[in-house]
Amino acid sequence: MTTLDDLAALDTRYMAAIDAAGDIPALEEVRVAALGKKGEVSLKMRDLGSMSPDERKVFGPALNGLKDSLTRAIEAKKTALEADALNAALASERVDITLPAPREPKGSLHPVSQVMEELAVIFADMGFAVAEGPDVEDDFHNFTALNFPADHPARDTHDTFFMEKGEDGTARLLRTHTSPVQIRTLMNSEPPVRIIAPGRVYRCDWDQTHTPMFHQVEGLVIDKDTHMGHLKGCLIDFIAAFFETDEVEVRFRPHHFPFTEPSAEMDVRYERVGDAVKVGSGDKWLEILGCGMVHPNVIRACGLDPDVYQGFAFGMGVDRLAMLKYGMSDLRPFFEPDPRWLSHYGFSPLLQANLATGLS
Repeated sequence: MTTLDDLAALDTRYMAAIDAAGDIPALEEVRVAALGKKGEVSLKMRDLGSMSPDERKVFGPALNGLKDSLTRAIEAKKTALEADALNAALASERVDITLPAPREPKGSLHPVSQVMEELAVIFADMGFAVAEGPDVEDDFHNFTALNFPADHPARDTHDTFFMEKGEDGTARLLRTHTSPVQIRTLMNSEPPVRIIAPGRVYRCDWDQTHTPMFHQVEGLVIDKDTHMGHLKGCLIDFIAAFFETDEVEVRFRPHHFPFTEPSAEMDVRYERVGDAVKVGSGDKWLEILGCGMVHPNVIRACGLDPDVYQGFAFGMGVDRLAMLKYGMSDLRPFFEPDPRWLSHYGFSPLLQANLATGLS
């Protein structure tokens, strides 16, 4: 028959086993042996039913006390073992936070996108809005409305990418300049108009300084009192802002464009500093853009009266501006999938161009 001394010995033995358990599985074996369905303490609890009332008064509290004591000891030991395991894992899997973090690849802004941003900032400060239009154009907007004669070389297939005619028989082509945006704006707006039209254009060229697809920005101002002096002042201010110099010397040479009259090419005095151009010094002249007063035929084609309205227009290559300002000698890598080139010439997308802190 079980005595209180037996229960005390049982308590001592299992407490020693609990204390000796070195891990969670070993502790679980002790728990099952003592408190499982067939454990020693559990079996003795069943024996209470065969005892007399007086014996149950003695052994009931003793067995319940033993069970509770072992349960608390097992829980305490389990908590200690889990803490030891966590500390061991932390010690073996420690990360040295003083080491530099691995470099993550980051993108950069393409020079063309950077120059587009710079142009938008400069001309926005002059009151210009940005206008856009489709890359696929028709003959009227790309040539006819711009006063191109029917036999003009630009209408030939060796200069222009023509496409299949539309369902209505209209000739379609990839625009050769962004001037069609000016036509569409004039036809859908009431003067005064002051816009720039940046975007992709397409011509049949491929060499060191020409590609079949490149970028242009064109400007248009239409009002009742606009004159050549406004054109010159606008472009001189633009060159000074874009090349970030107050020393600007320019000249306007007579030229011919179908859509302007009079027409001119604008040259700037410069010198080479490495592959980049330093504007405002040196003894050389560089043609930078084309410009002129909008031809009356163009104004008339847009439904306006050239005796009432007049204006000026200008156009320049965005890619060429990037080459001149940032010292790139070859245009073709602009359109090649080489991340090394872009990491060298690219710009941080977080540093947006602005006139207050500097464009570039």
